[in-house]
Amino acid sequence: MFVKINGEQHYLWRPADHEGEVLESYVTKARNKKAALKFLKKSMKRHGRPHVLVTDNLRSYGAAMKDIGNADKQETGRWLNNRAENSHLPFQGRERAMQRFRRMRSLRMFAAVHASVFSHFNSQRSLTSRAYCKLNRAAALAEWRGLCAG
Repeated sequence: MFVKINGEQHYLWRPADHEGEVLESYVTKARNKKAALKFLKKSMKRHGRPHVLVTDNLRSYGAAMKDIGNADKQETGRWLNNRAENSHLPFQGRERAMQRFRRMRSLRMFAAVHASVFSHFNSQRSLTSRAYCKLNRAAALAEWRGLCAG
């Protein structure tokens, strides 16, 4: 996903798990093998090696995966990347409301906070009943208030 900071194009790398929750965020100016390698190493160091890594068809992912030795675990396909692409939608809406970013530091801070807050409160509403969804939302809000107060 690309974002503009003071008119310059930057790339936001965000790994999502199998449930669509964003694990972390990483911002670079380039979208090449070096950036992909740094992103993959950082993510794997923090979260461990994945069983399957679903990416888009960007060739720098494949080149970086060969260097790491994980090329056989990469999957690309027309609809396989939907979970990662859909995780960008709330972020993009919030970015538009903020009228873009001025500094890379503010983008990094916003991306980290937005991902954790959105993952905490977002529940798969289509998979549960209304009563259960409201109960989960109330529990998440109580936990959030407990974290903020303590």
